[in-house]
Amino acid sequence: MQLTFFDWVVFFGYFAVLALLGWWVNRRKAGSSNDYFLAANSMPVWVVAVSVLATSQSAATFLGGPDMGFRGNLSYIATNIGALIATFIVIRFLLPRYYQLKVTTVYELLEQRFGASAKDHAGKMYLFGRIFASGARLYMAAIAVAMLLFNNIEASSVLVAVVLLALIGLACTVAGGIRSVIYTDALQCGVYVLAALLVLVYLYQSLGLDVATLTQALQQPIEGGPSKLLLFDWRFDVSSAGVFNMWSALSGFILLNIAAFGLDQDMTQRVLTCKDSKAGARALLSSALMVIPTMLVFILIGFLLYIFYQRPDLYQPAQGFADSFGGEKVTVFMYYVLNEMPSGLRGLVVVGVIAAALSTITSGLNSMSSVLIADMYKPWKLKQQPNTGERHFVRAGQLGMIVTAATLSAMAILCFYWQQYSNMPLLAFALSVMVFSYSGLLGVFFTALFSHRGNRYSVTAALLTGFGITLLLQPYILQQISPSLAAFNLGFTWQLCIGTVVATLVCLSGNATAPQHAIKEQ
Repeated sequence: MQLTFFDWVVFFGYFAVLALLGWWVNRRKAGSSNDYFLAANSMPVWVVAVSVLATSQSAATFLGGPDMGFRGNLSYIATNIGALIATFIVIRFLLPRYYQLKVTTVYELLEQRFGASAKDHAGKMYLFGRIFASGARLYMAAIAVAMLLFNNIEASSVLVAVVLLALIGLACTVAGGIRSVIYTDALQCGVYVLAALLVLVYLYQSLGLDVATLTQALQQPIEGGPSKLLLFDWRFDVSSAGVFNMWSALSGFILLNIAAFGLDQDMTQRVLTCKDSKAGARALLSSALMVIPTMLVFILIGFLLYIFYQRPDLYQPAQGFADSFGGEKVTVFMYYVLNEMPSGLRGLVVVGVIAAALSTITSGLNSMSSVLIADMYKPWKLKQQPNTGERHFVRAGQLGMIVTAATLSAMAILCFYWQQYSNMPLLAFALSVMVFSYSGLLGVFFTALFSHRGNRYSVTAALLTGFGITLLLQPYILQQISPSLAAFNLGFTWQLCIGTVVATLVCLSGNATAPQHAIKEQ
C-alpha cells in the first residue's frame, strides 16, 4: 500500500490546521506556573470535556476498539456504568478538595494530610506508571504510522515515526502549556472521531446490506456463545477473558475510573483548569457521557468488519483477513486500512491515528512535567532561593516537557526491541500497566479522605505494597513461582481490587502523626 496524492493532501492539510491552531493559542505566553500548568483556571467547560475525552482514549482505542468489536460484543460499553459511578464519586469527594486547596497537582492533597514526602512518593509512583503506559501507547501509534507512511515496520521507520510524533507533540504544546494541550486535544478528538465516522459510513455502504439483515446476523450466537449484541454480561468470570463482564464493571472498573479521573494527573489536570469545582464537575461528567457514543462508533466498525471478513454467506471480500503485516501482528482495522481503504479516506485514517496518538502524547508531556516541576523541583528551588520568580518555573516547565518527550520516546523505542523478544501482548500491557500505580494511590487517597489514620511511612509502604501485590498477580510472575499457577490469569480489574484493599489496610495501619490536616467533609 502506498499513499496517493489525495492522501498526502489530507495529511498536510491536517498539519496546516494544527500549526494554525498552535500559533493562535500560543500568541499568549504563560506568565506564571499556575498559568502554564492550570491555564489560570480560565478554560471553557466544553473544551475541557472534549480534552478529557481525548486524553482517556489513544491510538490504542482507535486501533483496538474496532478489534474489540470484531472479536467480542457490546459488553465493553456496559463497563461505562462503572465509569459514571466513579465520576460521581470523584465529583463528590475529590474535586472540591482540590479546588479548596488550590493545588497544581492532585498529589498536593497528600502533602496537606501526610507531609511533603507523601506527595513526592505518590508523584514518583504516577511518573513510573505513566512512562510505561504512555511510552507503550506511543510505540503502538508509531508502528501504525510507520505502516501507513513507509509501508514497512523496519527499525528505522519506527524510529522516525516515534521522533516525528514526539516533535509534533512538543511543537504544539511546549510554548503555551496546558492551554495549548487542551485546545490541541479538542482538535485531535474531532479529527479522529470524524475519521471513524467516515470509515463506518464507507464500510456500511461497501457491504450493501440493510440494517435489518445486519442486525439479524449480529444477533446470532457465535460458536455456542453469546451474540455480538450482548450488552450486559452477567457471567461470573475473574479471568482476563471476563474482564468486561458486569461484575468487573461494578467493582474494578469503578476503582479504575476513580483513579483515572481523580488521582491521575494526566486527566485530572484538565478538570482543574476550569473556573471552579462546579465547572470542573460539569466537564468531567460531560466527558464520561461522551465516551459512550464515541466507543460505540469504534465497536460498530468492528461489527461491520466481522460481517466483511467472517460472514461469507452475507459478503465475500476480495481477500481474507490475515492478522499480520511484515511479520508484525496487526488489528483487523489496520489490516482493512492497509488493504481495502480508498485513496483520500485512507489519508484521513492516517491523520486519525496520528491525532489519537498526539492526544495521548501532549497530555502526558504537560501532566508529567507538572509533577516534576510543581511537586519536586519547585519546593527544592524555593528552599535554595526563596525569591525565585514565576518565569523561572515556566521555563522549567517547558524544559520538563522536553525531558518528558525524550523519556517517552526512549520508552517507545525500548518497547520496539522488547517486543522482538517477548510474547506478552503490548496492547494488554499498555491498557493495564497503570494498575501497578493505581492500586497504591487508591489505598493512600481512600485513607486520606475517609480516616484520620496513616502517616508518611505507611503511605510509602502502601504505595510499594500496591505495586508489589499487582506484580505478584501477573501470570509471568506466578509461572516463575510455580508452573501450576501459570493458568491463574486474573483480570487486571480484579488485580486492582485486591491491590487496593491491601494497600488501604497497609496505609491505615500507620498511626496519625504531624502534620495532621484531616480532610473533613464539607
